Amino acid sequence: MTSNKPKKENKPNWRHYNFTTAGPVDDYLYSMLPKRDEVLAGMEEYASKHDVPIVGPAVARVLQEFALMINAKTVFELGSAIGYSTIWWAQAVGEKGRVIYTDGDPKNAERARGYFERAGVSSRITLHTGDALEVLSEQKQEFDIIFNDVDKEDYPRVLRLVSPRLRKGGLFITDNVLWSGRVAEKNPKEAHTKAILEFNRLLYNSPDFFTTILPIRDGLAIAFKK
Repeated sequence: MTSNKPKKENKPNWRHYNFTTAGPVDDYLYSMLPKRDEVLAGMEEYASKHDVPIVGPAVARVLQEFALMINAKTVFELGSAIGYSTIWWAQAVGEKGRVIYTDGDPKNAERARGYFERAGVSSRITLHTGDALEVLSEQKQEFDIIFNDVDKEDYPRVLRLVSPRLRKGGLFITDNVLWSGRVAEKNPKEAHTKAILEFNRLLYNSPDFFTTILPIRDGLAIAFKK
């Protein structure tokens, strides 16, 4: 997860706004979203007030829709913060599904646990506090979906771990792959930007995946395992 902040706007903070749709189109897209339930709305308000990075409702709906499309029952989430996207995954996998939450901050995990209980999905979620990549490396099963939202400098390392732990036909989904447009810089100096550029190149060139980047908010890479 990252707390890099965009320029202040009179909008909720969904981390980074998509640089290609900022303005009226962005406002329109968010105005079309159905009202969230009390728990999710409360999480959005908390995230905005305390500058906690969450994917926001537009991206969360995309995540949930992909999970429903492939009938996903197992999701591994790398970098979960207060568990906003985790709840959307848990709703998608159903009562018999399983979502693995990971975050390095025990306070985030404790707050997330409370939200999961209030949302009625705690029985579907396993919480891990610590290094998300280490937790993933320990997994023996194959998942339907792996969602990547850890520190951006770790993105290339994540890619090396994913393929053996994702089923054929599964989805590897990664947030922030456009990095507020900084991926388009000619000679980027910032380490996070360079890591994302390397990750995107490796992902598109990987023989294991068929990849598309969706330019929604800060960029969402959808990689289908062949």
